[in-house]
Amino acid sequence: MLFGFFVLSARGHWSTWPAFASGQTVLPNHKPCCVPKERKSSNKQNLLTIPKPRYLEQLESYLRKELQSLDLTKKNSQELKLQPYREIFEFFIDNFKTYKPLLSAIKNEYEVTLAHQKEVIRALEPLKAMVTTVSEEYTQQILALQEKERIEINILKQEKQHLLKFIDNMKEEKSSLEIQVEHLQKSLTEEYLHYINEYHARKLLLANMNEMQNEQLGLTLHQVQDVKNEDVVKLSLALKIARQDLTKAQVELNKMIADYGDVVPRRDFESLEKKYSDLLQEMKTQQKDFDQLHQEYDMLLEIHRETTEERDNVFIELQEVKRSCTPRPNWAKCSEVVPGGADRWSSLAEGKTSDQLVDMLLEEIGTGVLKDRDVFLGWGKGDNVPVYLRYEGEVKNKKLSKKDVVTILKDVWREKIALERQTGKRTSLPEFFLSYLQKKHGDAAAMEWSYTMYENMRLYQSNHVMSSFYDILTGKVGEEQYHGQNQLISNLQKELAACDSSDMGSLTSEQFSMALREFFPLKRNDSIQELVDASRNKLDSAEDLINYRSLFNEDEEGNAEPFIAMIRNQYVNEKQEYLRALKSKLGDLIEVNADDLKTAFCAIDPDIDDQTLDLYIGLAYQVGKEQTDQNVLPVETALERLLAGDVRRVGPSPKEESKPVCEEGKSSISPTDTPIKKISPINP
Repeated sequence: MLFGFFVLSARGHWSTWPAFASGQTVLPNHKPCCVPKERKSSNKQNLLTIPKPRYLEQLESYLRKELQSLDLTKKNSQELKLQPYREIFEFFIDNFKTYKPLLSAIKNEYEVTLAHQKEVIRALEPLKAMVTTVSEEYTQQILALQEKERIEINILKQEKQHLLKFIDNMKEEKSSLEIQVEHLQKSLTEEYLHYINEYHARKLLLANMNEMQNEQLGLTLHQVQDVKNEDVVKLSLALKIARQDLTKAQVELNKMIADYGDVVPRRDFESLEKKYSDLLQEMKTQQKDFDQLHQEYDMLLEIHRETTEERDNVFIELQEVKRSCTPRPNWAKCSEVVPGGADRWSSLAEGKTSDQLVDMLLEEIGTGVLKDRDVFLGWGKGDNVPVYLRYEGEVKNKKLSKKDVVTILKDVWREKIALERQTGKRTSLPEFFLSYLQKKHGDAAAMEWSYTMYENMRLYQSNHVMSSFYDILTGKVGEEQYHGQNQLISNLQKELAACDSSDMGSLTSEQFSMALREFFPLKRNDSIQELVDASRNKLDSAEDLINYRSLFNEDEEGNAEPFIAMIRNQYVNEKQEYLRALKSKLGDLIEVNADDLKTAFCAIDPDIDDQTLDLYIGLAYQVGKEQTDQNVLPVETALERLLAGDVRRVGPSPKEESKPVCEEGKSSISPTDTPIKKISPINP
């Protein structure tokens, strides 16, 4: 057995051979593996004389055989080579029972360390490949940059050689010019000396001539004295010649006066020409102003004619109304039958027209009838019956309050919007309304809730939440109009909050009006003033502050503040006016195709973009963009479909853009300001 294969020597070190352990003991005062220096040499000599143990030889032989049998050319040759050593070490651990725990712990620790190192190496393999790839890429980039720099350097060298040649040429040209300058300076000096000599010679010549003239004058005086008595015939002849010369000069002078009598000096001509140009420019400006005033005059005449016609029509209608009208009812009597008495009726009737009071009274009467009704009669299951009302037999009345109906409708809108954002698809409101009720109350009770809510929505048309949901549910109005109005109100609230630098929730009247004008650039001044007046109930008269946040509040029944109601009402009126202008532009057409409709839209709204134009055309024809070119639609049908959708003006009217400003502080009148017949607003 190899139990004594490793033992401690007398000095405390591990012995190599079992025979070496005879007669030796372990020294307790020496640390393991610590061998004194004086024993090292003697131990080496003893080891050389002692033969190897048989078990050791067997292990070495086994190790050699295993190593020889391995294929060290493979990629994992090191791991294959480690396996025989691992087996030899396990033999040692199995045979040495005493040290087996320690050796096993050592082996396990090495195994864990090797496994960890393998994981690290495996994790670094992709990084190595990536480093290699990146290194190659950057090497290619460096080579490309070096090639590019080499080309640039060659170009710069060529440019340098060219510039050096150019400099040499300039130097040669400079030298040549310097030589020419020296030659010219020399020639100038010679010419100067020549002219100086000529100048002095001329002065001498003049002096000599004067002297000779003086001498000749003295000689002439002597001759005159000699010829005083000479014949006067010569003098008479000279006088005759002088008179002929005078006559000739007089004739030439008269001829010049006749030829150039109408000619003016050039200086006067240029002055007159400039004055004429200024007068011509002034005349053109005045002609332009005159044409503009003439156009305004024609426009005012047309407005006056239309106003006169409308006045006559209104007067005729007034006379007919006076003949056929009935006495104005005493609305105070309604307080006796309306729940809540006179106080509630007075609050409901405040600011309402007779038509609105009739609608309100019908709602109050219908409320009582609806509460007393226990069941509804089903509409049947035909295809012409809406999906949310398809039922045969009697349906129980859930007797919901107005507040309950409004709460449910708001929840329906929230669920529908959330579903559409999640799926990215637009769903039909009638189908979603039915599925919502089935999900909330089950299939059996869904029809009871559907009929009850339908009757309430049909009855309470003065409530915006109910009337808008009812109109979309029945197909009178497109759903995009509801979302468009809500988005408009949300953006207005953000705009007002952005103007509130103090974040106190209040704005001055001037700030509030300016914010409205910036947000609604297409609204007229009277429309802006209506909105400001509608916000007056939230005005702090002491500080002239408008609490704009409270303008967007709703009560528990979904009724908005007058400010929001006015925005919705103006939205409908502006859309109707926009469509009236479109109808007027189409003229007497009974049917219209897509191209004509596009032309009409561009004429009344020049700033409209292609995307919005295609959206409006698709809304009118209710087909895809590629199919509109082949369809012809009745004008009335197209206008009804546009009225049901979210249609609004994109830019200012072309007539409003061309309005002249006659005087500062006075706005010009345009045909768009012509009074038009009011169309009763619909609930969007």
